[in-house]
Amino acid sequence: MNPLASLVNDGDVNLRLAQRQDVTQLVALEQTAFKTDQLSARSFRRWVASPHGVLLLAEQGAQLLGYGLVWCHKGTQLARLYSLAVSPQARGLGLGKQLLQELESQCLQQGYFLMRLEVAKGNVAAIALYESMGYRVFGEYLDYYDDHGDALRMQKNMRQRLRQQKCLDHPQGRDPWYQQTTEFTCGPASLLMAMNKVNDHFEMNQREEINIWREATTVFMTSGHGGCHPLGLALSAHRRGFEVEVVMNTASPLFIEGVRDPNKKAIMALVHEEFLAQSQQVGLSLSIEEVSQGHLDAWLERGASVLVLISTYRLDGKKAPHWVMISGADERCFYLHDPDLGDDQQPMDCQHLPIAREDFEKMSAFGRGRLRTALAVMCKSEQ
Repeated sequence: MNPLASLVNDGDVNLRLAQRQDVTQLVALEQTAFKTDQLSARSFRRWVASPHGVLLLAEQGAQLLGYGLVWCHKGTQLARLYSLAVSPQARGLGLGKQLLQELESQCLQQGYFLMRLEVAKGNVAAIALYESMGYRVFGEYLDYYDDHGDALRMQKNMRQRLRQQKCLDHPQGRDPWYQQTTEFTCGPASLLMAMNKVNDHFEMNQREEINIWREATTVFMTSGHGGCHPLGLALSAHRRGFEVEVVMNTASPLFIEGVRDPNKKAIMALVHEEFLAQSQQVGLSLSIEEVSQGHLDAWLERGASVLVLISTYRLDGKKAPHWVMISGADERCFYLHDPDLGDDQQPMDCQHLPIAREDFEKMSAFGRGRLRTALAVMCKSEQ
């Protein structure tokens, strides 16, 4: 009999948050628990100090038996199980389940209700544990690990309150995700996702991403390369054979409030007027009114792909305009496909991001002028 079994059964295992002095033991445990894809001491130190990470230890006395690490996606209600490890001598005693249950509890207390994870396709024991706790497979990554092994993607709604989960109920999905290849092409990347969603024959590639940016750019922004105008994106989709509807809460030139140079402002105003003129010429559907969540829900109900402009402040604190695609919605949340893959993120961290409706209301207004704009993309045959 495993001498640790009685300790675990008697509840003599302590769960607590990791501290900096635990890093040495964590590294030692990592090296015995995993042959590849090991976290370094530097990584552990970063996670201990991170305000968006939960690093939980299971110990008996001074002996570290296991740990669980969760990353909480700022500005969303998504948490990701980054790593779960139990020392070889403590396996089979239910420590992994204890750690994960406590991690779920802590995430819920912080307002995160959707947990995701990756697990090696051949790790039968771990998959069985996750399935027994309510996780289900919703996709996979090929050649994911250092040893070229494949990974299953699993997730759990820890509140079990979602009702309309079309974006989550189809593992392979019709909500394609595309990563922007430059720092300034979030709009084109989001539009590529939207067009491919309603017509899977439409290819998503960098050539189209850059071409759309050239067609849709405002030329200048507050700094760096120009971002994309909603009418510019809509005209790009129209040229590619899609029906588009646009809603903006202003007819005035966009994005110029943070631009100081009067010459740049004049050019941006000229581009804005040209987009308006082109939109009228081709008969583009444009409404100048406040963009409501009702607009978005109605578009989604019709099967349209929806792009919306957000402020990144609640995601990264930078207050930058940013285009995303809405992959689904329910009574509690909007779910976003974000084309911008950040450092230390996996693609699954940017897909179907759950944003509470009350948070989305604040996130979807940009700048001092509270700009709100969105567009719906549909196949012509759907009209």
